[in-house]
Amino acid sequence: MSRLAGRVALVTGGLRGIGRTCVERFLAEGASVMVADLADTADEDLTALGDKAAYVRLDVSDEDEWVQAVAAIEARFGRLDILVSNAGIGIPRRIREETLANWRKTIAVNLDGVFLGTKHCADLLAKSGRDWKGGASIVNISSIMGLVALPDGGPYNASKGGVRLFTKVAALEFAEDKLPIRVNSVHPGFVATPLAQAFPDELKAFMTSSTPLGRMAEPEEIASVVAFLASDDASFMTGSELVVDGGYTAK
Repeated sequence: MSRLAGRVALVTGGLRGIGRTCVERFLAEGASVMVADLADTADEDLTALGDKAAYVRLDVSDEDEWVQAVAAIEARFGRLDILVSNAGIGIPRRIREETLANWRKTIAVNLDGVFLGTKHCADLLAKSGRDWKGGASIVNISSIMGLVALPDGGPYNASKGGVRLFTKVAALEFAEDKLPIRVNSVHPGFVATPLAQAFPDELKAFMTSSTPLGRMAEPEEIASVVAFLASDDASFMTGSELVVDGGYTAK
C-alpha cells in the first residue's frame, strides 16, 4: 500500500509500543516519519529503517522542545502532514493515595503534550494540508479510559477524557478557520504491548476476561486505525472518536 506516499508524519512516543507500530505502518504505506521520544538517540533498529525515518528527542510536556522539534521537522523534511500524539504515562493509584506531583506529571504528558503538539504543529500542517483531499491529519491517542472510568485511574482517566474533548475543540476551530487539518481521536482498549506483557498475571487475566472478544489487541490493530485516519480514506472525518476495544465499552 502507498496511500501515504509523499506525506511526512510525526509520532510522539514513537520508540516503543503503539507509537513504534504506527511508525512502521506509516513507513510501509509510503510516508516519511519523524520519530519523537525521550531517548537521547534512536535505537539501532529504528536507524536501520532507512532515510525515510528520522529521530528527534522530545519531552512533550516542554513547550520549548516542541518549538525545536517542529524546526527539526521543517529542516529535515520541509513539511508535516500527519501528527500522531501518542506519548503517555500512567501509574495506577487510589485517589486518597495519589500525589499532586504525579497528578500534574500525568496531565502534563498526556494532555498538555497533545495541546502543545496541536498548537505548534498547526501552521506547518495547514501549509501541507492544502496538497491533499482530506487535508493534514492529527490523530490523538486517547483510551477507553477517556470514555469510561476504572478505579485507580484518577489522573490517567482525567487526562484521556481531556484528550477526547480537546480533540473535538481543535477539529471545530480548524474547520471554522478554514484550515485544512482534520483532528480525530483513537480510543484503544487493552493492548498487548511489551509493557502490558510484563504486567502481573492477574492484571493480564482481567484485561482479557473483561474484553468481550476475549483477548488484548495487537499493536498493529491500533496502528491500522491510525493510518486510516491519517489518510484520505478518512477525508470527511474530523472531531470523531474511534474506539478499538474488542467490545469493552459496549457493555
